[in-house]
Amino acid sequence: MFKKFDEKESISGVQQLKSSVQKGIRSRLLELYPHLENHIDQVLPKKDTFRIVKCHDHIEIMVNSAGELLFFRHREGPWMPTLRLLHKYPFFLPMQQVDKGAIRFVLSGANIMCPGLTSPGARMSPVEKSSVVAVMAEGKQHALAVGITSLSTQDIAKVNKGVGIENCHYLNDGLWQMKPVK
Repeated sequence: MFKKFDEKESISGVQQLKSSVQKGIRSRLLELYPHLENHIDQVLPKKDTFRIVKCHDHIEIMVNSAGELLFFRHREGPWMPTLRLLHKYPFFLPMQQVDKGAIRFVLSGANIMCPGLTSPGARMSPVEKSSVVAVMAEGKQHALAVGITSLSTQDIAKVNKGVGIENCHYLNDGLWQMKPVK
C-alpha cells in the first residue's frame, strides 16, 4: 500500500476534523481495539485537534495537532495504527509471528504467506478473517508490519497455502519515512 508512497507527491490535501467526527472515530477505534481503552486519552486526547491527510489511491492518514501520524485507512476500511504508534502501544493489536526466513520478504513489502505463519518459528494468535494484526518476527521485539488477515487463523493452519496476511504497512516504507505533517 505504501511501497511507492512519497509524501511530496502522494498527499492531495489536509483537512481538520470537526469534534463530532473526532468522537465518531474515537468510538470506532474503541470498538475495533478494545485493549486501547485504558490508553485512548494518551493516543487521542479529547481536547486535541486532529486532521486527516488525504492521499492518492483513497488513503487517509489521521494526524494529531503535533503532526504525528497515528492511524491510516484505505477507502472506507478499518483504521489501522501506524508502526510508530504500535511500537509505543504494542498490546492493542493481536500479534502474528513469522519465522526468520520471512523477515526480508515482509520488509520488502510482500504479503505474508500461510507457510510463513505455520512453520516452527512462527506463532499465531486466534483471529477471524479481515482482522487487523501486528506482524512480529521470530526473535525480534517490535512489530515489523501491520496487515489484514486474508483467512482466519484456523483456515491458515488448515489450508497452509497462499496469502495469509495482506501487508498494509511495513518498516521503512513510504509511511514510515514520512515526516510529521505541519
